[in-house]
Amino acid sequence: MCGAPRLRITQSDLESSLVSDAPAPPPEFQQAVTSLRAVRPRPELALAPLEAPPRLAPWTWAFSVEADPARSRGDEADEPDTSGRLILLHDPAGQDAWEGTFRLVCFVQARLEPEQLGDEMLPVVGWSWLTEALELAGAEHVALGGTVTQTSSVRFGDIAGPRRDDDVELRASWTPVGIDLSRHAEAFCGLVASAAGLPPVGVLPLARRTV
Repeated sequence: MCGAPRLRITQSDLESSLVSDAPAPPPEFQQAVTSLRAVRPRPELALAPLEAPPRLAPWTWAFSVEADPARSRGDEADEPDTSGRLILLHDPAGQDAWEGTFRLVCFVQARLEPEQLGDEMLPVVGWSWLTEALELAGAEHVALGGTVTQTSSVRFGDIAGPRRDDDVELRASWTPVGIDLSRHAEAFCGLVASAAGLPPVGVLPLARRTV
């Protein structure tokens, strides 16, 4: 997928993923991280390395994605309404629940419009964002599972921000087939784009089309 420049990968990025005192990451883990960082997101998406939660697996690495339509127009970016993170877990010994030695864990949060509140089909639609993104990218996987949740929070007192936030949150994990995870990174970016309501690449929103 073309768009923003790919993320740079450095040895410190790999070393920062260590949970144990092993001298160097396994070669297959290094290959997997390199393939994830090779993704070229669409212009509206901003990617950044992220500190992976410790103790989830012997080897972990993560990155975050924020969606902002203003990025593609060259406007000043606002606080993103949609963001997510993808975490790579690697256990050379494997885990029965994973059905493999790698596991990808994702979390995506998107702001809801007022007319979407209480929509009973929203969890089904939200899950389809993920399954369709994986299928479209050709990201082979097994043992896929997760949840879609609607959340509401109301601010009281001297707290900055809007008085009320209504969001949809998707949490999921799956086991990739193979070490090249570039298609999975592409699928995750597609998931975030769908959650943000971005049009397909190359298609302008109706409000911006000209005759």
